[in-house]
Amino acid sequence: MTELYIGLMSGTSLDGIDAALVEFKDNQVQLIAFEYQPFPDAIKNQLEQISDANAMIFLQDYGAIDTRMGLLFAQIIETLLAKSCIPATAIRAVGSHGQTIYHEPNTDLPFSLQIGDPNIIAEKTGITTIADFRRRDIAAGGQGAPLVPAFHQAVFSHETEHRCVVNIGGIANITILPPVSQSTAVIGFDTGMGNVLMDQWIQKHQSLNYDQQGNWAKSGAINYELVECLKKDPYFQADPAKSTGKEYFSLPWIYQNINVTNYRAEDIQASLCYLTATTITDAIKKYAPATERVLICGGGIHNDYLLQLIEQNLSCPVSSTELYGIHPDHVEAIAFAWLAKQTLTNLTGNLKEVTGAKHNVILGGIYQGSWTASL
Repeated sequence: MTELYIGLMSGTSLDGIDAALVEFKDNQVQLIAFEYQPFPDAIKNQLEQISDANAMIFLQDYGAIDTRMGLLFAQIIETLLAKSCIPATAIRAVGSHGQTIYHEPNTDLPFSLQIGDPNIIAEKTGITTIADFRRRDIAAGGQGAPLVPAFHQAVFSHETEHRCVVNIGGIANITILPPVSQSTAVIGFDTGMGNVLMDQWIQKHQSLNYDQQGNWAKSGAINYELVECLKKDPYFQADPAKSTGKEYFSLPWIYQNINVTNYRAEDIQASLCYLTATTITDAIKKYAPATERVLICGGGIHNDYLLQLIEQNLSCPVSSTELYGIHPDHVEAIAFAWLAKQTLTNLTGNLKEVTGAKHNVILGGIYQGSWTASL
């Protein structure tokens, strides 16, 4: 049976929205079409303000941006379908991650908050929409993140090879995939910052959204003593299950830990790049020492210098997920199409060994569309 789903992803880098139209057939996943929509500057500025850990937010502003994001998600779906010449009535469901504005699973009252009203998506497109994936896992005692390891297991596992999938977005996470033949539990967790600190540092000093190919970082000199100082943060010492976000790793975190006036800006950028690389590779060496191959996905794949540093710190091959069937820029959006399918077919979407939940659960809320897709 062939089924079509759409996955929407808007990550912690706040760059824009990814939309993937995905075909599922006989347990195989095939990307039919993909669309990327960058955020207008005004929207990006609003999201940066509202997701600041110390932000004071008027409820009117919160409600307005929630609605606006819902409209943007609906708009990119309409664009995606128009370009692929596929009617909305052919789509079984949309899986919308939403835009995370705060993730805090480690308090007495844990929560994770995403915006982008799914009611609007369902109403504007007519397609059943599944959203709010993280909070059911948190309700079951989990971190609510990362959620993509179950999808990584479904599409990147190998019969005999130990693999590790590294997703480098604003935050970096790893999925440790033992050989299928071993029937060993998959584990995974957020290793810490991905691109977020590098992005924020270059925005402050160069007025650029990101460090293209890591060129500015490469122009500086890594200060290894500085990196070791930053690596003393308790997050890196904590055992999984664990997750984090930009409300923790942000510019204030840098200023709290080092006197930036003692260093050249480009040297700090180089050190932040190495910090991302080494916290990823340290996690692999500690928790997945048998790894025979590392697969990279997420926006960090475009930072050549970061990949070079990761490769230098590992003894196994490092390659893009594109070599294994999925472009690294498409993985997360496809994952949320897959998670929507799991939910709609009453299958669990989390892995309790990853998130720390008491048990695996069916994720998300279902917002009914105007029709049932023809199968």
